Amino acid sequence: MQRRIFLSTLAAGSALALTTPHLLAQTSTAPSTSRSPEALPRNEGEHPRYRPPQRFGLGGAIALGDMRRQITEEQARAILKAAWEQGIRYYDTSPWYGLGLSERRVGQLLYPRDRDGYVLSSKTGRLLEPDPGYDHPGWEGVDNFRPKWDFSASATRRSIEDSLQRLGVPRLDMVFIHDLSPDHMGAQWREHFDVARKGAMPELVKMREEGLIKGWGLGVNTLEPLLDTLEVSDPDISLLATQYSLLKHEDALTRAFPACEKRNVSLVLGAPLNSGYLAGGEYYNYDRGAPADIAEKRERFRALAREHGVDLRTAALQFCNAPDVVAAVIPGASSPEQVRENVASIVDAHVPAAFWVAAKNQGLLHADAPTPR
Repeated sequence: MQRRIFLSTLAAGSALALTTPHLLAQTSTAPSTSRSPEALPRNEGEHPRYRPPQRFGLGGAIALGDMRRQITEEQARAILKAAWEQGIRYYDTSPWYGLGLSERRVGQLLYPRDRDGYVLSSKTGRLLEPDPGYDHPGWEGVDNFRPKWDFSASATRRSIEDSLQRLGVPRLDMVFIHDLSPDHMGAQWREHFDVARKGAMPELVKMREEGLIKGWGLGVNTLEPLLDTLEVSDPDISLLATQYSLLKHEDALTRAFPACEKRNVSLVLGAPLNSGYLAGGEYYNYDRGAPADIAEKRERFRALAREHGVDLRTAALQFCNAPDVVAAVIPGASSPEQVRENVASIVDAHVPAAFWVAAKNQGLLHADAPTPR
């Protein structure tokens, strides 16, 4: 069967049945209060390109992919169950996260549910080839698959097919070309970018026109690939991680935001807490420890937050949610409690205007950075 026919059939059909246990078979013992999805921030009004209805979601990399530490299936189910109960209806994942593990876990939450009741994004750029002896240092547990870069048109179709199988769902809403960036490829990223320009990018445009996806873009940790894609293709929405936060935002604010706004392209912001660093963690942008200037800036923000009675996690998430060009913010979570804390920060908590004024006066924030109204 041709890949296009396969995907069209999936988009029109029902979800595939998984053989793994139903997500809700296990329940969390931690107390929780359910929220309506409408309680979370939403993208209001009309937009020329696709944006997810919710401006807040769950990222699936670190915990759900077993980055740095292995969690049990029960723990993963508890995280996802808490997210659903808290009203989160946007979930992001990738074949890369745990080499398929994150997609399988997210799929257990979503596959039994009404496909129109949530938004789902995944990524392309790596094919997973069976290899029981492969052991990637970034992912704990049993890998079983070796990733291979491939940004061709045919690999893009195959990657999405594979993701649908792992997730057990009939379609994706958004697809991001993943890690096509110098931080993962060094100088070779330009060669891969040229392959994607001729292969993955026009193929994703075609899939959007066919109605198989609603939007596509890049999923990267650096600005140059995102900016170059705006010049050579027709993306709708991109995922930019680690580049816009309280601690680092000037380049994204002054370069990426205007370029995206000019093309009516929106952004999903990943790692808004810099891998938990702004919530008190020891990892900054996926690595243990932070540069001295970043560590100093965090301490200055902590002092300012104490002065104004503000939780720094709350300030960080609300700051990322403020720009109009941002369509969604997707922090990860390694426990149900973190899910609930993140949602409370974005829904319940208030950061006084005086905090933002002081942050700009002290040079902690760029003068033109949008702040919550």
